[in-house]
Amino acid sequence: MTNPIDLYFWPTPNGWKITVALEEMGLPYTVHKVDIGAGDQHKPAFLAISPNNRMPAITDPDGPDGAPVSIFESGAILQYLARKTGQFCGGTERQRIAVDQWLMWQMGGLGPMAGQAHHFLKYAPVMDPPQDIPYAKDRYRSETARLYGVLDRQLAENEFVAGDFYSIADMAIWGWASLWEGQQQTLDDKPNMARWLDLMAARPAVQRGRAVLADLRKEPPKPKT
Repeated sequence: MTNPIDLYFWPTPNGWKITVALEEMGLPYTVHKVDIGAGDQHKPAFLAISPNNRMPAITDPDGPDGAPVSIFESGAILQYLARKTGQFCGGTERQRIAVDQWLMWQMGGLGPMAGQAHHFLKYAPVMDPPQDIPYAKDRYRSETARLYGVLDRQLAENEFVAGDFYSIADMAIWGWASLWEGQQQTLDDKPNMARWLDLMAARPAVQRGRAVLADLRKEPPKPKT
């Protein structure tokens, strides 16, 4: 019997990548809450697993050569799980290249830019004192829109992000893309992205992954008018 993977998690787009992957791959896992609002990511026990003090992270008791392994960085975790199970990473070398490049696109582009858009559009304006910075809001909103344009054009020619097959690239991108409204984006000019979002949302494993600790996810208060 496969031993459960220990998942260090909080319900954010980066965390959802791994819960969705574990659900899609049928791997058993145990959730350990890392309350990023309370500073759990800075505790020594967590830093021993994730030295960059960011979640998610995992410990797999059945790692390479049968020895436990701990992994941080959501993209690296996805690649590890895909290799471990032989699932969702492409069946040919060309497919694997496509998966890797779109995974890196999410890690280096969409995730950071959409994350900054969330911060400056939703959180900074309700800080005490408020930090309403028009330049930052315009910069990250615009760059996120550009990236979604790239995604929409890719999906115009492919059912899924890396091709005609579902992969860890879709899992990585979906969490951030699903929050497009909070990033002040529109799907009116992105019909292919809209189609793909509906396709992803209909997957039972995506629904289960999104539901993990969902009651702990909090939205910021609305700015005072």
